[in-house]
Amino acid sequence: MTDLRRNSRVITEGPHRAPARAMMKAVGFTDEDLQKPLIGIANTWTEIGPCNFHLRELAEHVKVGVRAAGGTPLEFNTVSISDGITMGTEGMKTSLVSREVIADSIELVTRGNHLDGLVCLSSCDKTNPGVMMALARVNVPGLALYGGSINHGTLQGKALTVQDVFEAVGAFGAGKIKEEEFKRIENAACPTAGACGGQFTANTMATIMEAIGISPAGANGIPATDPAKAAAAFRCGELVMELVRRDLRPSQIYTRAAFENAIASVAASGGSTNAVLHLLALAREVEITLTLEDFDRISARTPTIATLKPGGLYTAVEMHAAGGMSLLLRRLHEGRMLDGSCLTVTGRTLAEEVGAAPETPGQQVIRPTAKPFKPHGGLVILRGNLAEEGCVLKIAGSSVERHRGPARVYNCEEDAMAAASAQQIKAGDVVVIRYEGPKGGPGMREMLGVTAALAGAGLAESVALLTDGRFSGATRGFSIGHVAPEAAVGGLIALVNEGDIIEIDVPNRRLHLELPAEEVAARRQSWVAPTPRYRRGVMAKYAATVSSAALGAYTT
Repeated sequence: MTDLRRNSRVITEGPHRAPARAMMKAVGFTDEDLQKPLIGIANTWTEIGPCNFHLRELAEHVKVGVRAAGGTPLEFNTVSISDGITMGTEGMKTSLVSREVIADSIELVTRGNHLDGLVCLSSCDKTNPGVMMALARVNVPGLALYGGSINHGTLQGKALTVQDVFEAVGAFGAGKIKEEEFKRIENAACPTAGACGGQFTANTMATIMEAIGISPAGANGIPATDPAKAAAAFRCGELVMELVRRDLRPSQIYTRAAFENAIASVAASGGSTNAVLHLLALAREVEITLTLEDFDRISARTPTIATLKPGGLYTAVEMHAAGGMSLLLRRLHEGRMLDGSCLTVTGRTLAEEVGAAPETPGQQVIRPTAKPFKPHGGLVILRGNLAEEGCVLKIAGSSVERHRGPARVYNCEEDAMAAASAQQIKAGDVVVIRYEGPKGGPGMREMLGVTAALAGAGLAESVALLTDGRFSGATRGFSIGHVAPEAAVGGLIALVNEGDIIEIDVPNRRLHLELPAEEVAARRQSWVAPTPRYRRGVMAKYAATVSSAALGAYTT
């Protein structure tokens, strides 16, 4: 096994490394342990929220698998921010920032300790892309395992997710439900550990992880509390040792064709707009050119074949029971919408991995590509004078194709939420929330509180909302995010005034502010860039180094 210590020999081999070995022995490692490949178990465990709460236990099963296959596991932890908990607060600005911190910290520990292999455990919105980016950077044999979805709650025969709680806020504020029912929804929606239970950002990224090949097919969709999850974790521990023996690295997995497979999986499942940001950032890590137009092109040719919340009917647990992510990928491959030759971490091709994926008889969640729920995917890229660099619209949960109306302008999410709660937003309005972009926020807060309040009030299809911030994967309605250039750098969204007419034209991919050029020029002369919200610390560093949302909001 000594020859497999391609990296860790620097730490453990020779008389001059006795001090390092002594310190390793202080925490229980033996000489025999240190003569084996050292495998990092990068854990995103936290007890703040359900998404990652169970990962400490799951890591133990991974470590047993590593030991059984001849390696020595070394577990370490990194940060995790719960979007659902921080949503609607200043704390939500830390969420996207945490993606970079997660990738940075895993990179530092892996490089610093000369690890030979890596298993990354993740379960919530930013931990998933964060670990994928880290694997790309360090490029040691490794893989990622998603912790799995939360079980859905049940109330009066209806499956509930956290989306229902957010929308209940709007319904309660509009007087559509009473306080007793409101409390019952809150108490029933999130019954177990695991990530939010629709095809929201966490489950979208988990689907991507299998589609792109960095997670073994069939492992991610197993719900968090399903006993089969422990077996999948053990298998991942064994599998990383196979990767070390073959010297199979993430750079061999992350190919251009694999990225296109990942985009197709998002389009077909009605996945989160956040996938656009994360795949753009991941592509940069491996020096693959990926643009917003790639998302629009692939989504246009890929039908929506799964009906999943928030735009559809079923939860992630119900999808798994129907056949899961593997069945979705099998259907896409059968429809010639995936490149099945792409390599996965099992050493087999994607086609080999999903070709025999089982299907539960009578399931209604996933259809063949010849009989889709919609003939196109769930993502659209718009451009125009209001978004010269582009913006993202999720159409999986909306049937609206055109909207023209007066702008209701808010310089922060809190002001928009107050207006929505006070029922000051009316059908036909275009809600503009600005200075919430990568630099301006900083951190691109998600606007689920606002969109859910509007949906709960019955305005999801009659009000348009656009922002230089982001939307949650649980958002439904006619909502446009990632508007770039953002307001903080002088994008046209900064110059919109109350009552200006905005036109949104989905078939022609257009977002337009109806304003004469001379008026735009006059407003631009009087515009003053805002003072940065943070002057020091991680938020200031992020704002100073972050790129446009159109490039993935990565830091340099």
